[in-house]
Amino acid sequence: MSATRTGTGLKRLQHLVLWVSNVERSVRFYCDVVGLEVQRRYPNAAFLKIPGTPDDHNLGLFEQTGVPRPDERVARMYHSAWEVDDLTDLARAKRRLIEAGSLVGSSNHGVSLSLYAKDPDGLEFEIFWTVPGGVSAERPSSISRASSRAAVWSRPEREPGRPERAPRPHHRAAIATGGSSADPADHRCSSGCRC
Repeated sequence: MSATRTGTGLKRLQHLVLWVSNVERSVRFYCDVVGLEVQRRYPNAAFLKIPGTPDDHNLGLFEQTGVPRPDERVARMYHSAWEVDDLTDLARAKRRLIEAGSLVGSSNHGVSLSLYAKDPDGLEFEIFWTVPGGVSAERPSSISRASSRAAVWSRPEREPGRPERAPRPHHRAAIATGGSSADPADHRCSSGCRC
């Protein structure tokens, strides 16, 4: 039975809209660092898109001055994820995120390699590359020895005082039972998540 007949007929996630504290700062970040382009701009809003896509926009930004940073102790959306075509694109993204001081972690999920970063308002997002054919990627240490291109998976440098990325709740359970490394960058999630 097709998803159309059993569900609502969803096809894909077309765009994401965020409340931000300073739309101009967020436009600069998402264009200069992430690589989106401005589709339309208003005094307190902007619509950005992935270059070359037929979509009207992929990211909407609405300014709400005085909005607090995300409270990680409450229910909320955890992150959005953006896919790149090539491993070299992911390496370039890593350099840009490090230069912007926004990279907070990386992970080898086996079928994908991911970078995690936070925008100027502390909203987390992922940039990932899908391993061709869905074939599991080697562990980061093996990749680093095998290819200099995979140096993208060396542990990111952290700013002094920036906290380590905390394991997700289902990761903490695996760590407690000895099923996973305590380092999220070394984590291979067996629960099927795309964390």
